[in-house]
Amino acid sequence: MMNILYISAENGALKGGKVGGIGDVIAELPPALAKLGCQITILTPSHGFLHQMNPENTSLNRIDFFFRGEAQQADLLEIFPENRCANVRHMVIDHPWLAGFESSSEQPKIYTDDPPEMPFATDANRFALFCAASASVIVKKMIGTIDFIHLHDWHAALVAFLRQFSFYYNALKSIPTIFSIHNLGLQGVRPLRGHLSSLEAWFPETNYDWAKIADPRWHDCINPMATGIRLCDKVHTVSPSYAMEIQQPSRKPEFYGGEGLDADLRQANEQGRLEGILNGCVYEGSGKRNRCTFSEMIILFKTEVLRWAGMKKDMDPAHFITYARLLEFGNQAKAPGIVLSFVGRAVEQKTLLFMSAGSDGKSGLEAILDALGDKGCFFLLGSGDPVFETFLSQISSCHENMVFMKGYSDRCARALYSGADLFLMPSSYEPCGISQMLAMREGQPCVVNRVGGLKDTVENGKNGFSFEGKTLKEQVDAMVKTVTGAVHIKLTDAVKWNRICSNAANSRFTWDQAAKQYINKLYGPKKLPSSPSQNTV
Repeated sequence: MMNILYISAENGALKGGKVGGIGDVIAELPPALAKLGCQITILTPSHGFLHQMNPENTSLNRIDFFFRGEAQQADLLEIFPENRCANVRHMVIDHPWLAGFESSSEQPKIYTDDPPEMPFATDANRFALFCAASASVIVKKMIGTIDFIHLHDWHAALVAFLRQFSFYYNALKSIPTIFSIHNLGLQGVRPLRGHLSSLEAWFPETNYDWAKIADPRWHDCINPMATGIRLCDKVHTVSPSYAMEIQQPSRKPEFYGGEGLDADLRQANEQGRLEGILNGCVYEGSGKRNRCTFSEMIILFKTEVLRWAGMKKDMDPAHFITYARLLEFGNQAKAPGIVLSFVGRAVEQKTLLFMSAGSDGKSGLEAILDALGDKGCFFLLGSGDPVFETFLSQISSCHENMVFMKGYSDRCARALYSGADLFLMPSSYEPCGISQMLAMREGQPCVVNRVGGLKDTVENGKNGFSFEGKTLKEQVDAMVKTVTGAVHIKLTDAVKWNRICSNAANSRFTWDQAAKQYINKLYGPKKLPSSPSQNTV
C-alpha cells in the first residue's frame, strides 16, 4: 500500500477547513485514492482553530524543529471528522504562530490580507513555519514511512526548498515529491533578506542556490510557487488545458498565461515533469429531483440577506438594493421565463468580462441584462474585490432584472445550482473550476469562456455553451452573443434545450477517474525521475 502525504493549507473534510477549490480537492480526492489501495495522510496547519472546531481529535506527539534559527516545538494532532474514510488520516500541526487573524474582528481565519506594501507577509511567516514543522514530521517518521510527498500550492512549497537546501532534512531527498498548482495567480513572493518575513529570516542556516528559488521578475525575492515548480519531481495542474495555457507568456487582460513562470513551466513540460489532470466532482444525490422553485429561492434569499444585514453595524447599500429587488420578485404572479445564475468570487478572474466594455460601449453585464429584458432575470451570488462589488451593486440598482447578493451562503448556492436555468461562468482564466460542474450536475447548462478546465468540461452546443476571443473586447462581444443565443433556445426550442440539459446532467467528471490518473501519472512506481529543473533566472 502506497503511503502518500498531502501537505496543504486547506482541508475541506474538516469543519472550517475550506476556503476555495483546494479545500474541495483535499476533501474529495483522498477517498477515491484510498479505494484504489492508497493510504493518504493529510497534514494541515491548525490555523489556531481547526482542532477546536473539530473536537474529536487526539494529540499524537510534540514536533521539534528549527525556525528563525531557534529550536521550536509544535503539537501534532489527529482529527476524526464525521464523514471519515478508511485509509485517510487527517492531521493538523498546532503552534501559536500558525494562527491567522482578520484585523477588523480578530476572528481566526485560514488566510490573512496584508497591505499592498507587504503582500503575503503574514501568511508567508505562518506557512514557512508550517513547512519546517511538516518536514520534521516526515524525517522523524512521526506518521510512518512516506512513499510520496504531495505539496499543494505555494503555501506548502517551502518543503521542497528545505528538502533541497537544509541539512536538517537531507532524508527528504529520497522521497519523490509532487507539486500541485491550484492557482498560479497567487505565488507568495517575499524578499530573500532584510525583512522579518523573508527567506533568510526563516531559515538562516540554509546555503541555497539563488537561481533555483528567485522570482524571475524581482531577483531579490523568493518565489515559493517557482521553487515548487523547479525543485519537485513532478508538477501537476488541475486540468489538461490549464497545463497548456500556463506555458504561454501572460498578456493581461486579454489572456492569462504563466503569470511570469511560463519559462519554468515549459521546461518542466519538456522534461516530462508537467501533468494536467482534471479535478472531479461528487455526484451522490444529484439531479433535478429536488429542484428549488423560484418562489422558494426568493424566500430563502430574503432570509439570508436579512441575516447578512443583521451582522453589520451599518446598513450595506448592496443589501438594501438586494432586498428591494427580492420583494419585487416575490410579488410577481409567475416565475420569469428564464433564470440566469452566477456563484463565485467578485474578483477580476471571475467577473472582468462582466465589467469590461464590448464594441457597443456597454459593459458585458449591461448588454446581457438589456438583451434579457423582461424575459428573465439574473441572480449573482458572491463577494470579493470592492471595485467589482461596487460595480455589481450599481448595475443591480438600475436594472430590475438583476439581483446581486453580496455575500456567500451554501444554501443559496445550492438553490441556484438546482433552481436556475442557465449558469454564467465567464472566467478570464480557470485552472479547473467546480461551479460549472456543480451546475451541470443538476442539469443546468453553463455559458463559459473557453479556457482551462471550462474548456475541458463544457462542449458548445452539446452540454452547454462556450465562447472565445483574441482580445478583451472580442471576448465580451462573444459572451453577450452566446448568452443571448442560449436564452433564445430556452425560450423557443424546448426539445433542443432539454437535450442540452440532459447532456449536462449526464456529464461525469468523477474523482475515481482522476484518482486513476494520479496514480498512473504522478505516483506510479516509487522511483525518482530525472533531476528536476536546472533553470536559471
